[in-house]
Amino acid sequence: MKLGYTIIYVADVPATVAFYEKAFALPVKFVHESKLYAEMATGETVLAFAGEPMAEANGFVINPNRASSAAAAAFEVAFVSDDPKAAFDRAVAAGARAVKAPEQKPWGQIVGYVRDLNGCLVELCSPVTK
Repeated sequence: MKLGYTIIYVADVPATVAFYEKAFALPVKFVHESKLYAEMATGETVLAFAGEPMAEANGFVINPNRASSAAAAAFEVAFVSDDPKAAFDRAVAAGARAVKAPEQKPWGQIVGYVRDLNGCLVELCSPVTK
């Protein structure tokens, strides 16, 4: 068993893809012609976005992610960068909402947080040092 995909259900797949391209410099891997599914190239594991109607089509109900929600959903996507401060600044300049500026953690990692245009929590961090 290995992790193959992380899929986030969103209201607007094309807008989310454009945001992730601009805010996090992720290249688009695939966009389905329906505009209800897309994948970003992130390394070995694919980050994918599915339109909210896909949840119903798959036979389940979701709590939608919304930027207007006071609290983010109970998950986060983490992107590792050699310069988390620059990554944080880029994301905020692209429209991400700053949650916590990057700071040094006791274990040596630098970690900051933003919320994306859907309200999802995104961690921007340095590699974990051993």
